[in-house]
Amino acid sequence: MYLLNEKEGPLIQDLRPLIERHIAPHAADVDAKGRFPRESIDALASAGLMGLTVPAAYGGMGFGMRAACAALDTIAQQCASTAMVYLMHLSAVSCYAASPKSAEAALRATASGKHLSTLAWSEKGSRSHFWAPVSQAALRDGKILLNAEKSWVTSAGIADGYVVSTRTPGGTVMTDTMLYLVLKPDQGFSVSGAWDSLGMRGNASAPMRLEGCALPRERALCADGKGFETMLQVVMPWFQLGNAAISVGIAEAATASTQTHLTAKRFEHLGSRLADLPVLRARLAQMRIETDRARAFLMSALDAVEHPGDSTMLMVLASKAAASDAALKVTDLGMQACGGAAFSRHLTIERNFRDARAAAVMAPTTDVLHDFIGRALCGIELLA
Repeated sequence: MYLLNEKEGPLIQDLRPLIERHIAPHAADVDAKGRFPRESIDALASAGLMGLTVPAAYGGMGFGMRAACAALDTIAQQCASTAMVYLMHLSAVSCYAASPKSAEAALRATASGKHLSTLAWSEKGSRSHFWAPVSQAALRDGKILLNAEKSWVTSAGIADGYVVSTRTPGGTVMTDTMLYLVLKPDQGFSVSGAWDSLGMRGNASAPMRLEGCALPRERALCADGKGFETMLQVVMPWFQLGNAAISVGIAEAATASTQTHLTAKRFEHLGSRLADLPVLRARLAQMRIETDRARAFLMSALDAVEHPGDSTMLMVLASKAAASDAALKVTDLGMQACGGAAFSRHLTIERNFRDARAAAVMAPTTDVLHDFIGRALCGIELLA
């Protein structure tokens, strides 16, 4: 359904055996122990896939958003935690690529598989309103001084680069923001707390603190005062559509697991299969329809981004909410269709069910997206 071209198609075909060998075997352990999917990320790096979207001029593969979504969907079918770590990396790389003079070294290291990146936007003070940091940068001796409390940064303490948002020195409104590249060795950067979550248990999300973190001004990843615009125009389409792809992948995994269970398991005393019950077949049919519908919506959103028009912003906003809602419905149906086998973790569906809950509460939350879409439809400014 992704309508991949002659270069993108083989990429995804080659990705599948890598996932089967290096990602799928560790997915249950990553979930059970709540540990970072190191084997998965190392395998993606060894295959050059950390540089999937890095421009060819900096040694990367140079693929776009459509290939990235197809890859995220495919990875999420086996390990949603790996897919989310990878999405945050790709989202940060989109910011690098938009400011190559500031991030050339990071781009080249990413292309060679030696740099994992992530976003550090949400703050304790403004919570899921990621676009409104309460921290404010200062100038000292020609350097930028960062002091901030970031909340739930994916790959915290593991990533090599962090795209950090903050209010500009002297900024007075919430959209007076900047984005800076913070590197793991920088002084004044620390991570606290462990990630022990319902789902997406391998994300290594944790609070991140910046205390007197001094950066050269050349680490700015946007023009002066243009952090807000860069967030919305550069990074958010990657994050929104990539998040949708992960939700679709989770729904696909639950559908496939349910189909296998219903067609393989039997009522021995009746001499029939679970699939012989019309109510269970109907639930599986609903799962298939919802998954296909969510993927088709994602395809339409990708088309809108590649061919911008009046509906592009709405499609981007709606993509994450639509796919998240679909994944919630599909995984719930899977739990009902497979009963105790799903509830007792004999299948992947229980993990899919938990992982699917993340997107709805991940900024921008589904409630926030509904409000944004409603405002846009009514001609009201998004942040009025």
